[in-house]
Amino acid sequence: MAGDVIIGIDLGTTNSVVAIVDGDVPKIVPNRLGQRLTPSMVAISENNKRLLGHLAKRQAITNPENTVYGAKRLIGRKWNTPAVAKALETLTYTCKEGPHNDVRILLRGKDYSVPEISAMVLQEMRTVAEDYLGHPVEKAVVTVPAYFNDGQRQATKDAGKIAGLDVVRIINEPTAAALAYGYGKEMKKKVAVYDLGGGTFDISVLEINSGVFEVLATSGDTFLGGDDFDHRIIDWLVFAFAKENKVDLRKDKMALQRLRDAAEKAKMELSTVQETELNLPFIYTAGKETFHIQKKLTRDKFTELCADLVERTVHITKRTIGEARINVQDLDDVILVGGMTRMPAVQQAVEKFFGKAPSKGVHPDEVVALGASIQGSLLGQAKSEMLLLDVTPHALGIMVAGGFFKPLIEKNTTVPTSKAEVFTTVRDGQTQVRIMVMQGESQLAEENELLGEFVLEGLREARRGEVKIQVNFEISADGILSVAATNLESGRAQAITVTATSGLTEHELQDMVKDAQQYAVAQRTSTEFEGDRVEAERVIREIERLMPTVQAKLQASSFGTDAIKRAEQSIIRAKDALSHEDREALLSSMEGLKKTLEMLRGVASKA
Repeated sequence: MAGDVIIGIDLGTTNSVVAIVDGDVPKIVPNRLGQRLTPSMVAISENNKRLLGHLAKRQAITNPENTVYGAKRLIGRKWNTPAVAKALETLTYTCKEGPHNDVRILLRGKDYSVPEISAMVLQEMRTVAEDYLGHPVEKAVVTVPAYFNDGQRQATKDAGKIAGLDVVRIINEPTAAALAYGYGKEMKKKVAVYDLGGGTFDISVLEINSGVFEVLATSGDTFLGGDDFDHRIIDWLVFAFAKENKVDLRKDKMALQRLRDAAEKAKMELSTVQETELNLPFIYTAGKETFHIQKKLTRDKFTELCADLVERTVHITKRTIGEARINVQDLDDVILVGGMTRMPAVQQAVEKFFGKAPSKGVHPDEVVALGASIQGSLLGQAKSEMLLLDVTPHALGIMVAGGFFKPLIEKNTTVPTSKAEVFTTVRDGQTQVRIMVMQGESQLAEENELLGEFVLEGLREARRGEVKIQVNFEISADGILSVAATNLESGRAQAITVTATSGLTEHELQDMVKDAQQYAVAQRTSTEFEGDRVEAERVIREIERLMPTVQAKLQASSFGTDAIKRAEQSIIRAKDALSHEDREALLSSMEGLKKTLEMLRGVASKA
């Protein structure tokens, strides 16, 4: 049974969610705190303990340099890119360039890869599912933004591997949302999925027809989301404070973290109220002088601050509708996904563009995870009445003479697919050609992502243009790209399977997998101890509450003094076990504590 369950995980920028299909019903699995959303945050405490989710978020203000948030924006990215440079401007933790031009995060003197950080979140989601199901989980479907490139997708797969999960499928977030929207319903509709989450924006257009989900077009921006809306509030506060006090709060990491928390809270409140107050006492201290922030922010002002961000989503949406070769009027429904779609200005912009009110039939925070669990359930079935036809989010091709990019498979092509084209030599006497496989939309090859390269040798020496080489691209249903080049004169061929890399070597991955496995054992032991701690502290509190009310009666009885001593000794042993985190000793002392509590309750009932 354990090996048959494929869970669905929405690995979000701000929050992550795990879901399963129970019978035929997809359902969200709540975490240990009973919450359906788990913050995608990781922290290392002062005593080098790893904190995840809500625990990490609670201590973020007092430990900003060692608390990681928004890691999804960095996953699979190269260090020397504008996107990474932009992200570094707003982080409270420190990043550096890794050995493979990847991004590494510094926490308590140790550097972590971004897939390793994401793996910690995935491992937490896996544990949540295992606690609920009562058995190990080995397989998962994990969602990513539709506009993620191959490198970002592979980095997400690597994160799953480190977490001990076999990621059987990476599925686009809007596509997952559409699966959940249409699951179990007989419908024939064209729908748009507008997905504005914490860190990314996606728009996908799908046609749903009797269980067939066909993506017509998809696009997005992997650096446009709720974090950017938060930072508009932060900048508004920072510039006003700097103008008044000549101090840039962004240089103080603890102050910046407090600003982040306040901005996120204000943003959420303004979805339901017209005005909110941001109150940050003692935000900055200089000598004996302390400074405070107390400002009111209206919904109208917030809308004004973020107007261009909303407009960017509309511009991308308009372009994608055109790429789907349909008119806005052809759409039957608009599905809103992601927490930022609760913002009234976003809803108004969407309704204005599409000319219809968005669907209220899905939960914006949960629908992606539900769709992922449905995809997992379908993959586990020998035969399914549902079929998912996705597309390539980016064009795929090769570099040609002059440093230009020649696409062979255009963006938004349904997979699986294949395409072949014939090329020729560009120099007299050329005996080999280098095939450089690239992904992107720019006409200039250097502005696109290099996925892989190989050399076809043994060409006949001839004038340029005489020798013909056929290049064939093929993408499988799983999104695996294979590229072959064939000398049409001799039949000689060379081929590669293009496997994207996250920047981690296989040796590094295996080391991270081992570390994660060791942590999982320690974490489960720690979790069990925390449950025992809660119970022990509850019993101790009850004993200490009852003791003063029955102490006089106990002292008057023949066994009273001994009973009081035993109670005190039980409490001392339990508190000692708690302080040393000794679970065995704690369990041993619990027996005495419970007997003492039972005795005190009996005396109290007779008093």
